[in-house]
Amino acid sequence: MTASTFTSVWSDLAPLEFSQGYIRAEKYTTRYLHTGDVSKPTLIAMHGITGHAEAYVRNFEALSEHFSVWAIDFIGHGYSSKPDQPLEIKDYIEQLLEFMAAIGVEKAYFTGESLGGWVGAQFAIDYPEKVERILLNTMGGTMANPVVMERLFTLSMEAAKDPSWDRVKARLEWLMADPAMVTDDLIKTRQAIFSQPDWLKACISNMALQDPTIRRRNMLTDEALGQIKAPALVLWTTKDPSGPVDEGRRIASLIPNGELAIMENCGHWPQYEDPATFNKIILDFLLDR
Repeated sequence: MTASTFTSVWSDLAPLEFSQGYIRAEKYTTRYLHTGDVSKPTLIAMHGITGHAEAYVRNFEALSEHFSVWAIDFIGHGYSSKPDQPLEIKDYIEQLLEFMAAIGVEKAYFTGESLGGWVGAQFAIDYPEKVERILLNTMGGTMANPVVMERLFTLSMEAAKDPSWDRVKARLEWLMADPAMVTDDLIKTRQAIFSQPDWLKACISNMALQDPTIRRRNMLTDEALGQIKAPALVLWTTKDPSGPVDEGRRIASLIPNGELAIMENCGHWPQYEDPATFNKIILDFLLDR
């Protein structure tokens, strides 16, 4: 890329007052990025499988005007704890409960992408009293397409076994409608995570949901989606690699207070691919305007 088009995680964060830290709770350590005044309502942002908190750096500035924003690394991901066990949705929910207790938050707004949406939806079912509103962004948990699961597993495990530039780049390109969105800086950010000594073990753990048997017992049924009480916005994209827009439309129709928003020409990371559109959609929804 030329100097005029180069972007970086740091260039997204530098204009902001933000902090990176680690919450060491009883069972798990959670790494976070935080921005926004803590006197404002809490918004917790959750990434997708093999992802990390930096998935939301292009949204921080807009969201922090209205919220105290916490983007977290799930356990088995990023720089958070890496339990030596297959990770299922209940494990991520346990982490989320610990994290909220540690930061002194009883109720929050949530935005979750892919795995983050899956966790967020189940959390809203299990703990409705803790959820104000929730955005479910190209969420997982309702489909079990063996072709998609195999592709995701293969790309992730190849990058875990050999975190070379090209393999990490290929894993990131799966997320984007336009592969040019995968910048050198983003590759290097994820390559550092994938190069951790315990990453291969962690990747095996977080890939558990790609196992058909484990996935089946964690999936969100139509009946379960109907139990979500909080206002929920299902956001889907026209080029999502995990499933068609019709799946997003179906999910939204099953949630009692569900709505659907569609973003054009984006893949599985719309919050990063088209932050201006995403930020307007999420703020209009979260602020009910």
